[in-house]
Amino acid sequence: MPMEPKLSHYINAASTLDTSNLEKKIRIGILGSFTLNGLEEILQVKCAEKKISASIFVSGYNQYNQDILNDKSNLYDFSPDITFLILDTRSILGNFFYTVYSLSVDQRKELIEKKSEEIINLLQIFTKKSKSKLVVTNLSIPTYSPYGICETKAEFGLVEMVINLNSKLVNYAKDNPSVYVYDFNGFVTRFGESNIFDFRQFFFGDIKINLEFLPTFAEDLMGYVKAMMGINKKCIVLDLDNTLWGGIVGEDGFNGIKLGPTAPGNAYVEFQRSILALNQRGIILAINSKNNEDEALEVLRNHPHMILREENFASIRINWNDKVSNMKEIAEELNIGLDSMAFFDDDPVNREYMTLNLPEVLTVNLPSDPALYASTLYYISDFNVLKITDEDIKRKDMYLQEKKRKDFEKDATNLEDFIKQLDVKLKIKKADQFTIPRISQLTLKTNQFNLTTKRYQEEEIRQFSQDGNMLVGCAQVEDKFGDNGITGVFIVKKENTKEWMIDTFLLSCRVMGREIEKGILSHIINKASENKIERLKAQFVPTKKNKPVENFLPDCGFHKEGDYWVYPINSSFKVPDYLGISVE
Repeated sequence: MPMEPKLSHYINAASTLDTSNLEKKIRIGILGSFTLNGLEEILQVKCAEKKISASIFVSGYNQYNQDILNDKSNLYDFSPDITFLILDTRSILGNFFYTVYSLSVDQRKELIEKKSEEIINLLQIFTKKSKSKLVVTNLSIPTYSPYGICETKAEFGLVEMVINLNSKLVNYAKDNPSVYVYDFNGFVTRFGESNIFDFRQFFFGDIKINLEFLPTFAEDLMGYVKAMMGINKKCIVLDLDNTLWGGIVGEDGFNGIKLGPTAPGNAYVEFQRSILALNQRGIILAINSKNNEDEALEVLRNHPHMILREENFASIRINWNDKVSNMKEIAEELNIGLDSMAFFDDDPVNREYMTLNLPEVLTVNLPSDPALYASTLYYISDFNVLKITDEDIKRKDMYLQEKKRKDFEKDATNLEDFIKQLDVKLKIKKADQFTIPRISQLTLKTNQFNLTTKRYQEEEIRQFSQDGNMLVGCAQVEDKFGDNGITGVFIVKKENTKEWMIDTFLLSCRVMGREIEKGILSHIINKASENKIERLKAQFVPTKKNKPVENFLPDCGFHKEGDYWVYPINSSFKVPDYLGISVE
């Protein structure tokens, strides 16, 4: 795992932290059943490293019940965006942690039912009173048992009780989009109970996460923060020699590289398997390698032990150009930001060059031992999303389809002919339980074709969709090469009987340049006309990244009135006739 700085580093760094110039802001609540001193400072520093200003509320020692139950508590006054409720087994079970076998089997079942109901009741109360995301930890499964080796013989024994309670938490969270369960038991398993739980710190100050491991724990929590802020990485860019296989193919040859079922080649196989698993859930892959292209492609296509094949990569740069230039080309080809990319290269010189020239790219410090490559990937919290949508799972196929579109575009005589021959079909869909997660995800992540770059969590989109004064929808785009999925979003406020205001209008970079935005706008105009609306208003809020949408409103017939762009509904709006538009 990547080495974390000590707690003292974060304490010192937090004392001199200046976040006044950071645009992104988040409010974090920390509630716990034990002492968590230092977690606030660690999260503040880690957020600042990601260009986020974090305001943090820390509940009093073991005061989480009171803070959640009291409507007028400081917790609700603070109004967090995300809240971490950190619980431990000893606190929840109390004296029964040691005396559980003084109860009958039925009493033990009743105890777990009661404890799980108490926790879930708190979760329900909090989510009703707050708009915050809530991340609750499960309980670590104790290795201690007063029954010793007979623990596994006991009916509904201590271990089974904790597993049962954890299962109830997970089942509750599955049906509640505001609640997530952090696998604290997995964290303890990963590093060992004897490392995480230090009796000396426990007796000194009821500290149940060893201070040495508190920064690592905080890094896990940052996975939720990054996902919520939409700053997660969606593309892994890989070197080849000594990264995906051992040795240098140009020197060692096809048969000489280390890749296969025995050491050291099996370490590279394991690393590739881990990457493929991410690719299958939606992380894009690309290659950035200094190599002879023919020799490298031969390995990708024909080596019997390669897990990743040429078709897994949405962009390939195998040449002798510098890697920074290659990285910029990859970002341009995929039409994603450099800040969406993570770079893996075994060479520290290449990594340093990338870090200095493209600091927005996450350059991963791979260890010198390839046996640790896979575990390094496991512990990176930058690939998390709050929900894995159908579009995420299909993303790898969508980018491969995009390569075919671009090849097809090269043969077209002009842009209009190209779009006509694509046979684009636009389906306008309403916001419902199936589309709301994707709508939220797009508002959090889309930067380029986005009029206002307002960010909305899933719960907010759900509230909008249930509000009769709001129009919320999305657009699914298909063409002859395949389904692009839901790639457009619109949110309109019905301000009064004469005016509607476009609150959000965005388009994924994947489908820019095909006039799809005009099809979506025509739907909004038609809905306004049906409701006898006279004027449609909108704003363009410029950012560093949304220049592609700068001229969209005037190009579509909007005229400027003060701070707003206005479109008279009685004006005729021309939709490209080659767009096939349907409304769900």
